[in-house]
Parts: sequence; C-alpha cells; structure tokens
Amino acid sequence: MTNNALEDMARNYSFWQHKYGAYTPNDPLPKGSYNADVLIVGAGYTGLTTAREVKRDHPELSVMVLDANEIGFGASGRNGGFNMTLFGMEPEVTVLRWGKEKAREAQAYMQKAVAYVHDLIENEGLDSDYEHTGMWRVAYTERQEKRLKNTYRLLCDLAKDGSYCFYEQSKVREKLNAPHIRAAIYEPETGILDPCKHVRALKRLAEQTGAEIYEHSAVTDIRRTQEGVVVHTSSATIRAKKLVLATNAWTHTLPGPRKLRSRQRAVWTYQIVSEPLTDDEWKTLGWGDRMSIEDNRQLVHYLRITKCGRITMGGGDIGFEYGNGMDKWHDENVWQDLEAHFRWLFPSLAHKKIDYKWGGAVSANFDMVPEIGFIGDQNIIYSTGCIGHGVSLTQLNGRLIADLIAGVDSELSRFWIVNRSAIPVPPGNVLSYLGVKAITGVLKGVDWFEERNLHKAYDAMTEGQSNVT
Repeated sequence: MTNNALEDMARNYSFWQHKYGAYTPNDPLPKGSYNADVLIVGAGYTGLTTAREVKRDHPELSVMVLDANEIGFGASGRNGGFNMTLFGMEPEVTVLRWGKEKAREAQAYMQKAVAYVHDLIENEGLDSDYEHTGMWRVAYTERQEKRLKNTYRLLCDLAKDGSYCFYEQSKVREKLNAPHIRAAIYEPETGILDPCKHVRALKRLAEQTGAEIYEHSAVTDIRRTQEGVVVHTSSATIRAKKLVLATNAWTHTLPGPRKLRSRQRAVWTYQIVSEPLTDDEWKTLGWGDRMSIEDNRQLVHYLRITKCGRITMGGGDIGFEYGNGMDKWHDENVWQDLEAHFRWLFPSLAHKKIDYKWGGAVSANFDMVPEIGFIGDQNIIYSTGCIGHGVSLTQLNGRLIADLIAGVDSELSRFWIVNRSAIPVPPGNVLSYLGVKAITGVLKGVDWFEERNLHKAYDAMTEGQSNVT
C-alpha cells in the first residue's frame, strides 16, 4: 500500500488496506520438499483461525498456511467489518428451505460466532478497532416496514429472549437524522471492526502458537496419496496428512478435485467511503450510538461509521463471476448508485465527497447457505458460501474445522452445515448466467416495486436542484 489513494484504488486495495499503510508480507515458501500434519490454503479469517485453534489444541502438530497473495487482500481485508448474526440470505428463506429447528440452530451458531469474535478481541487485546455498538435493520417504505415487522417476529421466535427490539419511526428519529427510515430492528449484541487490522492480528496470533505462514505462495496442484495429500506451489512440494481449503470465493479456481469447482461462485460487492465528517456534521446527523445499519431491500445496502470519522456504505447491485477471471474489482455504475443512495439517505451530508471506492468477491453457493464439507475421505476439508456475512461466521468455522481435524465430536462439529447435501453449481457458464440474471432480475423488480414512490420523489428533488443551479 501507498499513501496515494488513487494508486491504491488502481491496485485494487480496499480502504482498510489503504488506511493500514505499509505492510511487509512473509516470504513465499522456499523451494524444496516439506511435510506437514495440517496444511491450510488461504490465510484469511477461516484459515488463520483454524491454524491457531489446531495449534492450541495440539501443539505437537506441524501446521503450515499458504496464501496466494498477501494476507488481507481477499474478503478478510476488504469486507464491511460487521460482526453480525445473519445466516445465509434471510431468516424466512432459511426456515422455508431447512425448517424452523435448523433455523434456530443456525441463529444460535451465529450468536455464538459473534461472541467468539468479541471475546477473542477482548481477551487477547487485539487492535481491531472493535466497537460493540449493535446493528439496525431498516425499512424505507410501508411495504418494507411490513416485511420488517414479520422478520422481527420470526427472529424473536428463533433467537433467545432479548436479542432484538423494534423501533418505530419516532424512536429512529431520536437516534439518527435519516428522514427516509421508517422503522428498524435493533440487535444490541453485534459490533463493527476494521477488517484489515483484525486479519493482521489473527496472523500474529497464529504465528504465536507456532503455525508457519507463507504469503505469495499460490497452489498449482492438489493430489491425493495413500498417506494424505500432496500440494505443489511453483517451487515447492508439501505432503500433508490433512488439507484445509479456506479460499472461499476463490475455491472454484483451485486445481485438484473436481468437486471444488461445483461448490460455489464469486459474487462481487462494492463499497464507498466518505471524507471525514466535521463535529458539527456529526451533531446534525445524531448517530451517537454508532450502530451499524443494513436495509431490508432485496439487494441490501450496508453502512457504518469508521474509527477515523467517516461513513462507509456498500451493497446494492452485484457482479457475478462466471469463469475463473476474478477481475471484477471496479464497477463505476454501482459506485455511482451507492453515492446517490448515500446522499438520499443523509440529506444533511449531500455535499460530502466520496474519498475511496473498492470492490471484492464473496463466496456464494447455489442454495445460499454456508457449507463445510469433506472431499472423498476426511483428509480434505473445505469451507464456502458465507454470502458476504462471514466476519463472525468464518472465525467460528475455523474453530469447528479444528474439531473436525482432530476427530472431535463436539456441538460445533455436529452443526448441520457440516457435510450437508448442498446443491452443486450448474456446470458451464450458460445455466449459471441465466440463473443469475433471473434471480437478480426478480430481486431488482421487488425493490423497484416497493420503492417506486421513493424514486419519483428523489427524481423530483434532484431535478429541482438542477433547475436551481
């Protein structure tokens, strides 16, 4: 990273990576042959947590971690930083697809995941800019508010008492000057963090336990043997008893077992961050509780305050990766839509500039539910499908995978996402393209219908402004 924002954006760094500043990655794995009890490919939240937990459980095991880039370059260093409990797409969808009992288990797992991250930061004194400020889920229109109330009732049924409360518009306006928000679900036991600072801290924790981490060490081949697994980089060979594939959105690009290519695809999401707000602007806005916010549109927006006094917003439209290119880092149309939504949502900040823009890929599988599984025997474990809600999920998944590696029958290892019968991604690009276009078309249509009056009002407002100027 550099001190030049334009240069860092051109190099596809996130705002968090840019703000973190200069970083010296570990050396690549040197040329040679190696043996490891556990080899982990992917040094994000999942991989680093797995490495740390395995070494804490069994210090005698050798654990090696490889990453094709520098740590934090993937989703773990460019996400929104929401330590949240959302599982899959929507609780209604989870109940419809899996039933209420499994939805309750998922809710409990996610609440445990949030607590896991919070406790880790507190107990280890991690410099992750963590704030346990809670989260709002908001509605802009009467139809969205009706859906929000139904979601609130369902969440109260699925979660332990006191997990959620509902704010009518009068309560919302006491806490935030955003006149278009009609109602909100408030979830107090959630938080926000700086994702890049956090993943760097997880690296340090893993190394302190004795895990070996090598950056800029891309895997070129994966093969089974009778003794375990053989993995190649461009200059090295590693023989491992257990292999963990913690590559999430990049999993379908890995060489090796064919099953990997049918587990998930990359969905691209985009974010912007404002210039810093002044003290007077913060007072006018009234965002004193510093809670994170997500709306209940079909193509959601998510937003939060940064530690350095800015507002970051992401979401809206998405990009989809049909092949292995993994190059949809920029989308000016989505960034423009996000900027327009920012100015519409906060009229008092309509003059603020956008300082930084970036994009990144998240892992989405066909039935939109996270998945941890084995390939063939239990020597290869993979984890995919966080659907962009992975800050807490991936870290508790790392603890779960440590149990699977050790063969421990625990409450975590019995969670129903483990080795579940997931729907594979259709082969080729044509079916995927048609499916994505159909699904996103429906989602956009619902949002347009529910917000059609808002669009008319916004268009009239912007037209009036242009006439004045």
